[in-house]
Amino acid sequence: MTLPLYLTDPGALATAVVGSRVDVTGPEARHAVTVRRTAVGDQVLVADGAGVLVTGAVLDASPQRLTVVVESIDLMPEPSPRFVLVQALAKNDRDDQAIEAATELGVDEVIPWQADRSIVQWRGERGEKARRKWDQVLLAATKQSRRSRRPLLGEAMTTTQLAGRIAGAAAAYLLLEHASEPLAGLTLPSAGEVFVIVGPEGGVTPAEVERLCSAGARPVRLGSTVLRSSSAGPAALAVLNAAGPWR
Repeated sequence: MTLPLYLTDPGALATAVVGSRVDVTGPEARHAVTVRRTAVGDQVLVADGAGVLVTGAVLDASPQRLTVVVESIDLMPEPSPRFVLVQALAKNDRDDQAIEAATELGVDEVIPWQADRSIVQWRGERGEKARRKWDQVLLAATKQSRRSRRPLLGEAMTTTQLAGRIAGAAAAYLLLEHASEPLAGLTLPSAGEVFVIVGPEGGVTPAEVERLCSAGARPVRLGSTVLRSSSAGPAALAVLNAAGPWR
């Protein structure tokens, strides 16, 4: 069985060496002890979310602090290429499902897209609450998939803002059901940012297609079937992973 993974603050493991002690505090420690029943002597993984992963034995366990003696350290280099999922806001938590699966498949950043046909709107306090929920989904999926790097959560973008962001990308793939070019078989860039852009359930408008393609996006399709917005992004990431080294 894979060891449970707990996250600490970025940079908190920078000075860790074999034999040293690292602490997990706050809600993460409380979850480890009261929910996961982690106890003294248990083997666990601790990551800083930025590429450092330690394995060790629990020396002390309380709801306030989990202390682990470091037995081994693994460093995950910066990803190359870097996968960015642009996920249009969707109803019925479908966008939550998409970013959860994308995290398991190795996405490096997630950008919420306020597309023209997105029924959900991120505004004011409601928008902040939705953003916090996305962040918690990414956090939980990072731990579930035992990742030492957690995906970044970008700011919500309009189509114009998104066009500016993808202009400097190594590749940007806009998923469209009527596109003639399949994503499978394309040559994956060896470095830089690779964007996967997923529209809402109502589809991407012609004006959005024109704007994004003018900025460098490449219309592609996944296959002969139509996927929901919750599954299109993860499916595309699986295709891209198959085209390059699975990370």
